[in-house]
Amino acid sequence: MTTELSDRQLEIVEAAGRILTSSGVSGLTIKNLAKEMKFSESAIYRHFTSKEEIIIAMLTFLSESIDLRLSNINSSSDPEEKLKAMFREQVKFFDLHPHFVVAVFSDGLMEETQRINQAIFNLINVKMKHLMPVIMEGQQKGVFTNAITADEMVHIIIGTFKLQMFKWRIANFQFDILRNGENMILSILKLIKSK
Repeated sequence: MTTELSDRQLEIVEAAGRILTSSGVSGLTIKNLAKEMKFSESAIYRHFTSKEEIIIAMLTFLSESIDLRLSNINSSSDPEEKLKAMFREQVKFFDLHPHFVVAVFSDGLMEETQRINQAIFNLINVKMKHLMPVIMEGQQKGVFTNAITADEMVHIIIGTFKLQMFKWRIANFQFDILRNGENMILSILKLIKSK
């Protein structure tokens, strides 16, 4: 299923991401969104019926974007190179779209509604769908350690990525996430590679 957002809806979703970044979930109101967009509130409601719908559209857009980008990673390369490429692709995306970081890594969103929780869960599943086969292939080929399960390794990698993005957001996006991301994936590889 592909969510088709109009150009205007995408603008609204991106503005919502900026508000989430600067003011958190409580700051994301239709009134603040209209102000950010220089629209009337009724103009926002012509595109989305609620704040919840905007957040779900944002999470769905991100989920589908991640799925598409990670599906395009060269499947013929070895597991280590695939893992590097996946990590780099994600860091590059967030470097270009920092306002989406809070949508992906905001714990506050999880307390909003069951539908938002489901959209977050779907997003996590997309990440795991792409990461798990790479880890399993790496373990089968002896590239990655078998000392821990593939599932545990995926949790470590996703958790490390989440922490890196969280630190970048807290630092107001002021450090070089591309360089830090590269250092992070190389450190992860040192930990998970077979000796």
